[in-house]
Amino acid sequence: MLNQHSIEEISEIYSLLDNIKEEYKNGIKPIILKNSPNLFKNPHTVPKLKKIQINRGLGLAAQNTNLLKKSIDEFEKITGQKPVITRSKKAIAGFKIRENMELGLTVTLRGEKMYAFLTKLIFFTFAQIRDFRGFSLRSFDKAGNFTFGLKEQLIFPEINYDDVDQNQGFTITLVLDNCLPKYRSTTMDRILNGLILFRFLRFPLNDSGYYDKHSSFADINRVWDRKRHLKRKRWSQE
Repeated sequence: MLNQHSIEEISEIYSLLDNIKEEYKNGIKPIILKNSPNLFKNPHTVPKLKKIQINRGLGLAAQNTNLLKKSIDEFEKITGQKPVITRSKKAIAGFKIRENMELGLTVTLRGEKMYAFLTKLIFFTFAQIRDFRGFSLRSFDKAGNFTFGLKEQLIFPEINYDDVDQNQGFTITLVLDNCLPKYRSTTMDRILNGLILFRFLRFPLNDSGYYDKHSSFADINRVWDRKRHLKRKRWSQE
C-alpha cells in the first residue's frame, strides 16, 4: 500500500502532466516568491522557461534528399512543428562545404508546444535512456541556459523502431528568461536561477552534491578560477 508521501508525490506529478504551464504560474512561482523573498523581490525576476531549441547536425549527409526528408519527418513527429533547415554561411574547401549548403535542422519551441515537449522529456523520454543518472550541472552556460545531447531518436514514443535506419541524436537547449537586477547579474546568479527552476520541475540533475562541500558561491568561484588558471598555464607550456 502506498504511503501518504507517495500519494502526494503522484498527485503533484499528475498536476504537472495536466498543464505544466499553469502549475508554474499558480504553484511554482508563488512558492519561489514566498520562500526566497530576498532573492526575488520582484515577481518578474523569478526564473522561467523562454524557449526550447532542438538541433541536429547532418553534415554532408544532408545532401541525401531521402535522409533529409526522413529527419524532417522525425522532427515533426517529436516536436509537432516543422523544422528549419540550417545552411552554411560561407564555403570551406577543406571540409567540402559550399556557401548556403544544407547541413542540419533546427526547431524553436515556445508557448504550449514548449511545455508539452518539456513534459514529455521529463516524465517519459528520460526514462527510456539506459543507465540514465541525470545531467551534469556543468551543462549550464554563462547566460544560465542548459544544453544537453541525446544520442538517438528511439527514446521518443512517436518514433517507430522499424522506421529507423540510422541512429541520430539531438542537441537540446533550454533557454531561460533571466530578468535579473544589476546586483544579481553574475554568471553564478543565472545558474542559481536555473537550478531553482529545474528543482521544482523535477529536471534530473545528478551532481548537486558536488557543491555541498563548498560553504558559499564565492568558494565555488575560487575553485573554478584556480582550474582556469591551471588550464592557461598548461596551454602556455605546450
